[in-house]
Amino acid sequence: MTAMALTREQAEQAVERLRVYSQPQRLMILSHLQDGEKTVGEIDAVAGIGQPALSQQLAALRRAGLVATRRQSRQVFYRLADATVGHCVRSIEMQFGAGSDIAAAPAAAPAIISAAPKPAPQKGAAVFASIVRDRQGAR
Repeated sequence: MTAMALTREQAEQAVERLRVYSQPQRLMILSHLQDGEKTVGEIDAVAGIGQPALSQQLAALRRAGLVATRRQSRQVFYRLADATVGHCVRSIEMQFGAGSDIAAAPAAAPAIISAAPKPAPQKGAAVFASIVRDRQGAR
C-alpha cells in the first residue's frame, strides 16, 4: 500500500479542519462525545467548561460540521457528526492522551536511505542501501 501525497488544496483544507481540533475546549467536547450523544448540561458536567464558553465552542463545532444536533422538546442533544471525527479524535488521544509520556519519549529521527553515488558493482555482486540514522548530528 503506497501513501498518496496531498495536493496544496487538500493540505490547506486539512489545516483548516485541524485548527478546529486545536482548541483545547473543543477537543475535550469531541472527546466526551465519543461515548454518544449528550445534552449541553451533560457535556458541561463532564468537561467542566462552563455554560457561556461551552455554547460558543459547540457553535464553532457545528459550523465546522464536526458535531450534529437533535432537538427533543427543550433539550438539544449533541453527537459527533460522523465516524471520521471520531477517528481523528482517537488519533489525537493516542498521541497525546492519558498514559502517553510525550516529554519522556522524544521522537526518534526516521532512518534515511542514502542515495549517495557508489561505484558500479561488479557483475554478480550484491548491492545494499546505506542507512543513515542521524542527519543533523552526524559524527
